[in-house]
Amino acid sequence: MMMTRRQFLKRVGYAMAGALVLPNLFDNPLVRNAFADTIGDRYLVNLFLDGGNDGLNTIIPMDDSAGLRSAYESARLTGNGGLRIEPGEMFVPTVPMNDPGSGTQLGFHPGLSGLGELYNAGNIAVIQGTGYPDYSLSHESSRVIWQTANPLGLMTIANSGWMGRHLGLEYDPQDIFGVTINNSVATEMKTTDTSVLAIRRLNRFGFPIDDYNENDETIYTESFNDLYTSASGSDQSLVNLIGNTGSATYTSTQSYPLLHDNYINDRGGFNSAYSALRTSMAYDLREIAKIIYGVSSGEPGVSARFFQCRNGGYDTHADQGNADPNGRHYNLLAEVADAISLFFQDLNDMGVGSKVILVVWSEFSRRIPQNNDGTDHGSQGPMFVIGQSVNGGIYGNHPNIDPLALDRRENTVYSQATNDDFRSTDFRDVFGTVLKRWVNMDEADILSDVLPIDVLTPAANYWTVQNFDMGFLS
Repeated sequence: MMMTRRQFLKRVGYAMAGALVLPNLFDNPLVRNAFADTIGDRYLVNLFLDGGNDGLNTIIPMDDSAGLRSAYESARLTGNGGLRIEPGEMFVPTVPMNDPGSGTQLGFHPGLSGLGELYNAGNIAVIQGTGYPDYSLSHESSRVIWQTANPLGLMTIANSGWMGRHLGLEYDPQDIFGVTINNSVATEMKTTDTSVLAIRRLNRFGFPIDDYNENDETIYTESFNDLYTSASGSDQSLVNLIGNTGSATYTSTQSYPLLHDNYINDRGGFNSAYSALRTSMAYDLREIAKIIYGVSSGEPGVSARFFQCRNGGYDTHADQGNADPNGRHYNLLAEVADAISLFFQDLNDMGVGSKVILVVWSEFSRRIPQNNDGTDHGSQGPMFVIGQSVNGGIYGNHPNIDPLALDRRENTVYSQATNDDFRSTDFRDVFGTVLKRWVNMDEADILSDVLPIDVLTPAANYWTVQNFDMGFLS
């Protein structure tokens, strides 16, 4: 692997590197080409299921070899408003799904049947029991904890996202390697050290010219460029940052919208297939596909490798449903599964399927016992890592859902005890594995700058020993 900009700075020493940078060493294209971006010719997509996805009805115990099915049936009822999904109703892939800790056979919610081909091909890793210490049941608090990967509120990494910290370490302000498919930059990508774009739809992404007088366009553009070019040459770091990011953003408004037309013209069949799904998830993943197609085709001015999108509606306190295709949870999961399936068909047809992984998470799961016809806020739930380069299968232990093992709020308990058959998977181990094994970030840098481990005791209650070598990525 080629040396990264950050590794170069560390090896030659910051003092010497600072002297070298004075004559704009990294602005020299010959020198910049000598440094490989850590992610190389790969892409990382981060998908957030907003609202708290019901993990117990997503990956479901099928048999009672360790008492998990009995506990499930005592918590999830049948009849009017019941949420129970019977073994015969689940989606069961041809490749076996067994809980590593208990040996219990597992199945998918039937709404996820659209992922069948990907799972059977070994392209989906299900990571069970993911969570963090001292979990919060607040949507906002837990969402921020996941996005920042900062459960204990450490000030050293406050006000930045876990992806944003990586981007800020590796890329300059004029670089744009991160894109959020939304109207504002996602907290996962929050950083003050490099540029990140927020794009809702490529064909509507542009420089904010005066809509009332098109004759002003030239003077607005020239004034903007003059202002930010001047700022980028400032000796004041903040002014310099604003100048570089402003110039980079303006350049992107000229290059990214072109990707829409290129995709429509070259990939009309897949464009129509996304439209046929008629879901926001399909439309968002199509925007990412347009950008990946542009980058892989060598379109100028486009370099994004990191993406974030979200799918909402998972706060299923009522009318959650069971295996009924008209149920609320069924429709949510089917929307995601069908869109992801099409997305990877599209990528494979582009020839980049092996270069993309997609990480799926939610801010918490749902309470183990159901309420009248829904579920309240819970703790641990499953994550998915999807892609041709993924070692598919089941990782991590299914949470202990025995009624006697639940906490006072009837939720599963986070534990890092090494002798616990239901030991939790800290979500930071999943992110850390992705950063180390996919993004090729040095583990020491991950620990020092992105995902510092907990220092509180007892160790059984906190994340004090990292595992960035989880087997779902080689």
